[in-house]
Amino acid sequence: MSGRWLVVFVVMMVVSGAGYTWHARKLHARAAVPVASAASAPAISLRTPGQLFFRNTVHGSDFGRVAAVPIDQLGQPNASRRVFDLSCDRFAVAAGVGLCVAQQAAVLPPVSDVRILDQDLHVVRERTLPGTVSRAKLSPDGKLAVWTLFVIGDDYSEDRFSTRAGIWNLATDEFTKTLEDMPIFTNAKRYFSADVNFWGITFAADDTHFYATLSSKGQTHLVQGDYRRYRGRTLEENVECPSLSPDGKRIAFKRRVSPDDPTWRLSVMDLGTREITPLAETRNVDDQAAWLDDRTVMYGLSRGNGESDVWAVAADGSGAARLMVAGAASPALAYE
Repeated sequence: MSGRWLVVFVVMMVVSGAGYTWHARKLHARAAVPVASAASAPAISLRTPGQLFFRNTVHGSDFGRVAAVPIDQLGQPNASRRVFDLSCDRFAVAAGVGLCVAQQAAVLPPVSDVRILDQDLHVVRERTLPGTVSRAKLSPDGKLAVWTLFVIGDDYSEDRFSTRAGIWNLATDEFTKTLEDMPIFTNAKRYFSADVNFWGITFAADDTHFYATLSSKGQTHLVQGDYRRYRGRTLEENVECPSLSPDGKRIAFKRRVSPDDPTWRLSVMDLGTREITPLAETRNVDDQAAWLDDRTVMYGLSRGNGESDVWAVAADGSGAARLMVAGAASPALAYE
């Protein structure tokens, strides 16, 4: 190699190496979240107080796994997360019971596993259903597991999609694959339509009353359901993905800005007065919110490429949204 080409070669290698170092540092910075391994961290369970559980969305070997951060470290950039050896697309926890809904990889048509977990995150029951994962929740006492799966399409903003929302009674093992045959009443009259879809179920503490979204003829409605009588009635239009507050008095939900605007905004409805309060989060939120407490609503906010963060905002419409956990989704807090 001539002297001139040797110089060119060395310069190219230096530039290439510098580019690689910059890229590697950028990737490392994106994934630089303190993680406590199972061997080094104190043992915790779904009954350990003061823990927020969520789905880890930091790219790397732990992507998609269930993780936890102490509540007193929420909002801190150096909060250390405990990552578990369990992967889920949606996760929920209540009264020491866990719900993990996960789509099986490389299976067509798509199927998903609905898994019930004990307090140590071991799978104790499991059912496999057709569809891709959308939502998952548990009743406050952990006795009723609910979920939503897409069976056609994979986004609520699509013109053509179909969902299956189901209920698993863990006390009796009664399994309801879909609510589509549940009688619905509007203004005391039975409603019939072939295009009815349900999603986003949330249960009250009595294990009887629940709320869900009903979609039909281009409109969405909040439905109040009676699990024991197996019937429901519509309450309000333009309500999606309801989430009942711990005190059972309010619903956090997402709603369309307008028929021509494909974005959603978070709001809270007082179930007694039907008064709706828009929350201070002004970005597009496509999630079924969760409650940190009776004053605070949590939700996942996507930033693309499978990444998301958990944010929180006051339930009374005041203040501003604040970051709770970076690289996280599907927040869940157990209420004992």
